[in-house]
Amino acid sequence: MERGERVMRFWGITGTNGKTTTAWIFAEFVNSVPSRLCGYITTVEVFDGKRRFSTGYTTPPYAQIKEIVSQMEANGCTDCVMEVSSHAIHQHRTGDIVFSGGVFTNLSEDHLDYHKTMEEYFDVKLSFARMVASSCTPTADMGRGDLPPFVVCLDGGYGREMFNAAGNLPVNVIASSVASSTYDLSALPLVGEYNKANVLAAAALAEKASVPRENIQKTIPSLYPRWGRLEKVSNKFVLADVYVDFAHTPDGLEKMLSAVRGFTRNNLWVVFGAGGDRDKTKRPLMGEVCSRLADKVIVTSDNPRSEEPLAIIEDILAGVPSGAKCIVQADRLKAIYFALENAKEGDVVIIAGKGHEKYQDIKGVKHPFDDALVVSEFTKEK
Repeated sequence: MERGERVMRFWGITGTNGKTTTAWIFAEFVNSVPSRLCGYITTVEVFDGKRRFSTGYTTPPYAQIKEIVSQMEANGCTDCVMEVSSHAIHQHRTGDIVFSGGVFTNLSEDHLDYHKTMEEYFDVKLSFARMVASSCTPTADMGRGDLPPFVVCLDGGYGREMFNAAGNLPVNVIASSVASSTYDLSALPLVGEYNKANVLAAAALAEKASVPRENIQKTIPSLYPRWGRLEKVSNKFVLADVYVDFAHTPDGLEKMLSAVRGFTRNNLWVVFGAGGDRDKTKRPLMGEVCSRLADKVIVTSDNPRSEEPLAIIEDILAGVPSGAKCIVQADRLKAIYFALENAKEGDVVIIAGKGHEKYQDIKGVKHPFDDALVVSEFTKEK
């Protein structure tokens, strides 16, 4: 990983939700320093210092990571931040990469088809803190501040538990919380408390990566939504405000819808589904959250993969309280059209679950499907 006398440093972001946003924000903070260049590896996009492209993975296989890192070095990157998924941790996909520091964003119900229990899921995430700890050999004269930084967001699920557990490891555990922020977030374009939490966690790690506080503060107003993270899509034929969002877990939906409720004047609509061949336990929880927080709920298909869309929808509806009204439309295109046709001025329509994705996975075939493009191309004649 050496380039002349300089060594590229690696930073990792783990958690259920917020990894992509936090990694991108951290890179923006680092890149505000003229002498630094931070590449990133995220679910949505890889930036190798020159090119931007997708791998199709949250954390790619190690052989692919090595190729990307090699290109980052050739392009002059001083830093690399990457999402580190629970699957990648468990499968040792990051190989011999040594992380100089990391962030834990939160933990909520997801991937239990793989990890089986929340306890196992938590332990895998905690093992990332052990990976960060392994980058340094503590000596008797070292204080806690000399150890590798591990930022824990206290605003997310299992934050306090992770802070306490990581405190038993040789890392410098740093608590991050909106309640104790020392940064001015009043000009932050990203909405919601959860995005504030992402910004502050990224800022805490950036400080430990030697980014001046003044650089961080000056960068905050430029952090506009990207990649289907509460991304507004305009269309002159639609009276309501429309957003696409990547939220696809109960916790992610709850935080996003709660944030949107704050600026919704009339009815809040949500169009969502759940992925097939993935954790089934979260489906009824998603149904409960959306029926509780939205006024108009349309349950549709996400990426059904090998499962029958209506079977997935039935799992979602199992969590909807008796008496709550949901519209069921398994065809995602028709579901989106229904919301766009019927939402009124002052309403907000959220199309959730896929965000940045440009396809819909049905029976092993990835059909072109882009939520944002569907919205932008909608006309009243359709």
